Amino acid sequence: MSRLFSRVRVFALAAAALTATGIVGAPSAGAQVESGGWTSYSPSFTVQERGCGVVNGLTFQLTCSTASGDQRAERRYANYSGGGARQFEGTFRISSLAGTRISLKQTFNDSEPGPFFMLAVERGGRLYAVHGGATVATGATVGTSVRVNTVHRIGNNHKTYINGSLKHTYASPGGNFYDKFGAYRTSSGQGPATVVWSGVKFWRQ
Repeated sequence: MSRLFSRVRVFALAAAALTATGIVGAPSAGAQVESGGWTSYSPSFTVQERGCGVVNGLTFQLTCSTASGDQRAERRYANYSGGGARQFEGTFRISSLAGTRISLKQTFNDSEPGPFFMLAVERGGRLYAVHGGATVATGATVGTSVRVNTVHRIGNNHKTYINGSLKHTYASPGGNFYDKFGAYRTSSGQGPATVVWSGVKFWRQ
């Protein structure tokens, strides 16, 4: 009985430690967040490799530590606009990060143009919104799988969910937008970095 109690106690302590990081356990099976009649669709995409960026399927690498210039490895999806809402879902796992401040997911405003929302990671696992610097979540460390959902209502708001929990809300203008994900050096960041994405899905409402 004492050995069993010890194992249960160790498990409870480990769970408490994970809760403190802000990212708890493995992401649940992929499913859209928020209710209300979502319809899946498959937008086209192009691959972007610039500087030392390398894309191999859903593995995205920055192979250099260059802290200037355009260093990116991304998928850029087709534009969307109009009413209703669009939702992105994908799970990322950082397999190596010797650099820091690497953008993982972007919602881009093609009407400005410019990045509207950028979710980036610092070495150590803090996820943050590049514009404004707000912490979105912590615990996105090397080897940890993290599910990201963004729900975008054009002209209203843009919400970011981490492992199914709402973590960030941002007011949205009107216009034309598109989704991007991969590994991209922010203006204050640098590689090297390797990010593997999986379970990528899109819905509209």
